[in-house]
Amino acid sequence: MNLIEELRWRGMIQDIMPGTEEQLKKEMTSAYIGFDPTAESLHIGSLVPILLLVHLQKAGHKPIALVGGATGMVGDPSGKSEERNLLNEETLAKNVAGVKSQLERFLDFNANMPNAAEMVNNYDWFKGISFIEFLRDTGKHITVNYMMAKDSVKKRIEGDTGISYTEFAYQLMQGYDYYWLYRHKNCKLQMGGSDQWGNITTGTELIRRKAGGEAFAFTCPLITKADGGKFGKTEKGNIWLDAEKTSPYQFYQFWLNATDEDAQKWIKIFTFLSREEIETVLSEHSKDAGQRLLQKKLAEELTIFVHGKIEFEKATETTAKLFANQNAPAESLSVEDLEGMEGVIKFDFPAQKIKDGIDIVSFLAETTIFPSKGESRKMILGGGVSINRIKTTDVSRKIDNNFLLHEKYILIQKGKKNYYLVKAI
Repeated sequence: MNLIEELRWRGMIQDIMPGTEEQLKKEMTSAYIGFDPTAESLHIGSLVPILLLVHLQKAGHKPIALVGGATGMVGDPSGKSEERNLLNEETLAKNVAGVKSQLERFLDFNANMPNAAEMVNNYDWFKGISFIEFLRDTGKHITVNYMMAKDSVKKRIEGDTGISYTEFAYQLMQGYDYYWLYRHKNCKLQMGGSDQWGNITTGTELIRRKAGGEAFAFTCPLITKADGGKFGKTEKGNIWLDAEKTSPYQFYQFWLNATDEDAQKWIKIFTFLSREEIETVLSEHSKDAGQRLLQKKLAEELTIFVHGKIEFEKATETTAKLFANQNAPAESLSVEDLEGMEGVIKFDFPAQKIKDGIDIVSFLAETTIFPSKGESRKMILGGGVSINRIKTTDVSRKIDNNFLLHEKYILIQKGKKNYYLVKAI
C-alpha cells in the first residue's frame, strides 16, 4: 500500500516535504503526531491525526502518539489569537491519562508486532532539562530570524495581543520533541494539521543542524464545514470522543446531520471505506438524496469506529423511535422506549409541581431545558417547542398531570433535533 497515494485521494495531505514518499517506500518508518492534553478527552477535531496514525500502521509503519505533558504547560500560538490559560500539573496529569486511554482504543500497541504503536509523553524528557542547558544545547541551533518568519508567530506579533516569550518558545520545544524522537526512537517523520507546518519544519531543521540527520514531514488540511461553521462544534459545544461527554446517540446525530457537500468530503477522510465502496455510496445517494444514504453510512462508520457496534445499534434505535414515526402520538411510545432512549437528555422534576400545574415558560426554565424564562418564551412563540410531539405556541399553557405519559414522563422537543425526557418524581 502506498500511504501517500492513499492519503492524497482521500484529501488528507496539504503540505509535504520532498523525499517523504520515497522514505516511506524505502523502509518501515517511525512517525509521530502530537496530541495536546488541554482536556481529559479528545474531540472529533483529533480524529484526523488519529486516523493518520491508523493509516500509517495499516501501511506497515510504526506510529508514535506523543502526548504533550510538557508543551501543554506552555501553550501553542498556532491558530490562536490570544494566549490561553496554562494548566497546572495535577490537571495536566489527569488529561494525559484520559487521552492515553482513548488512543489505546484506536491503535494496536501489541509489543510483539514490529510496528507496534507506542505512546510517549514529552514531560518525561523535558523534566530533566534545565533552562540554561536547553538554551546552550538547543536554542543556539535555531535563529530568532528563522522563528520569527513562521506564520503562527508573525500573525501574533502583528496582532493586538502580541506573543509572550512562553508561547514563542513553544516552536523550539516542539522542534526538540522531534529531535529527541529522532535520536531515541529513530523517528523520521512528523505529521499534523496544516497549522503545525511551521512547528514541524523547525523540528526537521533542528535535526539537520544539531544531529546532521534528515527527517521528513507532511500535514493534512484543517477540516472545515461548507457553511463556514466550525467543524465539531454544536450549540452544546464540542463533539467529544468520550461517551460521558457526548453520548453515542449525539455523536451519531452529528454525522447524520452533515450536509451533502460536507458528507461527500468527510466520508473519504473519516472512514476506511475503499474508493470503490465510496463511489457506490455516492452513486446510490445521488439517486435519492432525501434518503440520506451518504450521511447514514458516514454516521455508521464513525460511530462504530469510536464507540463500537452495540452503541451504534442503540443510537440508530433511539433515532428510529424519535424520528421515524414523527406523526405517531407520543402515547405510542412504551415505558421501555422512553427509558431506553440513549443520548436523550433526562431530567427529574417534582411531581407535586406538575400535579398543581405550572406554566410552560417556568417549566422549561426550571428543568434547565432553556437557560431562562425569556429564552423559553421566545422559543415557544417562535414555534420551536413540542410537548409530547405536539407543537405549542401558547405561552400561557399549564403543564399538569394530563401531559404525563404513563403517569410519569413528558417528552420535549427543542428545535428539530434536541429531545429531552422529563420524569416526574
